[in-house]
Amino acid sequence: MATRHRLAPAERRDQLLDAGARLFAAKAYDEVFMEEVAERAGISRALLYRHFPGKRDLFAAVYRQAADRLLAETELDPDVPVLEQVTVGLDAHIDYFVANRNTVLAANRTLAGDPMIQAVIDDELAVLRRRLLDAAGLEDDLRGPVSAVLLSWLVFVRALCVDWLVNQAFSRAVLRDMCVGALTGALGAVMDLDRIGVAKGR
Repeated sequence: MATRHRLAPAERRDQLLDAGARLFAAKAYDEVFMEEVAERAGISRALLYRHFPGKRDLFAAVYRQAADRLLAETELDPDVPVLEQVTVGLDAHIDYFVANRNTVLAANRTLAGDPMIQAVIDDELAVLRRRLLDAAGLEDDLRGPVSAVLLSWLVFVRALCVDWLVNQAFSRAVLRDMCVGALTGALGAVMDLDRIGVAKGR
């Protein structure tokens, strides 16, 4: 075991999240053990369990931290067309999915439907939908249908990206184009796409 250092609770938690994130990214969820996390962090199992009662709790905290970081990296700029920013945001999310394949598959397959993990996913989707809806600057009569389209699209993108990670049936460029095309196709039925930076039929 590595030399143990006394850290403040917040610093220790960050250390454990980092150790957990590395292990969950490197291995399938079922192959990660709390003993290994403790060893990687240079602490006792008892201290690890004081911060995280179980592996699921640690994973949920790791996944929430990742979601928060992605949201911070994809803040919208009001001076840039919305769909241009959607493309950039998709790239950032796909980058994370590729770099953390095991983590993403654990959240969306191994632990699919788990209340703790689903809460993280739901919170992330809610923030993304609100940002996109606000950035579009819509009249009240359009907010309802566009909001429904955005939520459905975000769920579609997550499912498509997970399938792509597993099967690699097409290129990453095609994946991104499919995601953008699905959004413009659905939005085109309820609003003028010129308003969010894409001409109809493009």
